[in-house]
Amino acid sequence: MPRVLLVEDDPSVREGIELGLRRRGHEVLAVATGEAGLEAMGSFRPDLLLLDLMLPAMSGVQLCCRVRETSQLPIVMLTARGDDVDIVVGLDAGADDYIVKPARAEVIEARIRAVLRRVEGPAGAGPAVERHGELDIDRAGHTVLKSGAPVALAPSELKLLLHLSAAPEQVFSRQRLLEEIWEHSYHSDVRLVDACVRRLRAKIEDPSRDPRYVQTLRGFGYRFGPL
Repeated sequence: MPRVLLVEDDPSVREGIELGLRRRGHEVLAVATGEAGLEAMGSFRPDLLLLDLMLPAMSGVQLCCRVRETSQLPIVMLTARGDDVDIVVGLDAGADDYIVKPARAEVIEARIRAVLRRVEGPAGAGPAVERHGELDIDRAGHTVLKSGAPVALAPSELKLLLHLSAAPEQVFSRQRLLEEIWEHSYHSDVRLVDACVRRLRAKIEDPSRDPRYVQTLRGFGYRFGPL
């Protein structure tokens, strides 16, 4: 079972989530601060980071940014209701998904499994390595090169790129992408998609011109190409 590093400062919430995950077979390390979470990254070597958005001292957003400097570890953020601005900031910092507290253990487990599935297998058929302009996409190896240099993509960013590039010129609505990549219900939050698109574009697009790879069709959604 996946190893989960839980960073949550509220003792009752932390203990409840830890117990629920352990009952489902996860190995869990639960800590109360961002500093402790950062320190535990190397020794515990988690498969997923589950962290509270509002932490004392080093916030969840700051911890997310620090982790993303060196790792593309799957990250799910925990947030209280009404933290809309902080949710967007957290997603832009590199979180793959978020859960609104309080959440049942089965909901947290389902969200963890959905995020980890984005790492497991490539989307779509076709050759193992595809050339799209300056991008080389290796679907089997889960690697992306831009002009020959590796591009570090978080799980959601990689899955989005694989999904869109498997059907060039096909337009995907944000709601459809939520269902097919994040495995959220139809009425879930499309900010997940928009934040992921912004992060992906920052890594693969030329900032001096309009998006070449992940294009917006206003009122309809996103598509890959045409180049």
